[in-house]
Amino acid sequence: MIVRKSKGELETMREGGRITAACLRMLAENARAGVTTKDLDGMAEDFIRSRGGKPEFKGYQGFPASICASPNSMIVHGIPGSYRLKDGDTISLDVGVRYEGFVTDSATTVAIGEIPPDAEGLLSTTRQCLAAATEQMRAGKKLGDVGYAIQVLAEARGYGVVRDLVSHGVGRKMHEDPQIPNYGRPGAGPRLLPGMTFAIEPMITLGSYDIRIDERDGWSIYTADDSLAAHYEHTIAVTEDGPWVLTAA
Repeated sequence: MIVRKSKGELETMREGGRITAACLRMLAENARAGVTTKDLDGMAEDFIRSRGGKPEFKGYQGFPASICASPNSMIVHGIPGSYRLKDGDTISLDVGVRYEGFVTDSATTVAIGEIPPDAEGLLSTTRQCLAAATEQMRAGKKLGDVGYAIQVLAEARGYGVVRDLVSHGVGRKMHEDPQIPNYGRPGAGPRLLPGMTFAIEPMITLGSYDIRIDERDGWSIYTADDSLAAHYEHTIAVTEDGPWVLTAA
């Protein structure tokens, strides 16, 4: 069942979304060569708690950190640790915040120093995929329209669209119904209605869309062919006036 939120609940989610957005902006500013992913995790936890939020990822199904930090060919769910960023890296930074009983979830991919043109193209296209999906988040549209908007843009440019990881509903729980593939058929799936809230997160690669899970930690997910990946995400509400990005800066 897709849980719809009242206008007051959406306002609360927007307040939490501002904390999420500000935390991501702070992390992007501090992600530079020489900084470890554990350093970034500590910054994020301090930031979120100082603003009255709770890091939703910490302890979620046993996850040990406050953010996911996933460099280069790691798509998502990277556990912060001793990895030290270096020039030429890209890193997905994913933040979830619980505020006043509601969760907002957002991610960005950051370039460390100068990166190659093909990496720049991947990051740019993945951002555009998120924007294209956001445009579909309108009352009367179908969930298949959202996934299709991501797929058609990415694949037209020769990129891989990850199949085994999905966008999802979000609200009182971090993962609510439904699961939303980042590919799809236009006009298919449930109809979007005002009050629905989703975490839309295209995950796009320079190569294959196949994945592998790190057997050592059970969390980190990589591209199977070790090609570069990018990941952007916003929590978005469907309203009578169109899409409302609750995690906008």
